[in-house]
Amino acid sequence: MFPERTGYIIWVSDLKAARNLDKYGSVHYLSRRMHYVVMYVNADRAEDIMKNVRKLSYVRKIERSYRNEIKTEYSKNEPDKTQFYGM
Repeated sequence: MFPERTGYIIWVSDLKAARNLDKYGSVHYLSRRMHYVVMYVNADRAEDIMKNVRKLSYVRKIERSYRNEIKTEYSKNEPDKTQFYGM
């Protein structure tokens, strides 16, 4: 139903120009202090889009987000140790 999305962290030198990244994908967050943009694009076209984004003059570095690869299902194989640290 929903297309698979991939997140990218794009380090920029000009924040005003970084607003133009919206035409390549959906901009989730723009950090004014640290000069980076968190952006999501469709996974099937991600490599082509990042090739075009990398050519932009204000882009310094592009990192891929590994958030969707992190395991989020946890199992409780270990006993709960918090009961030993009671007040």
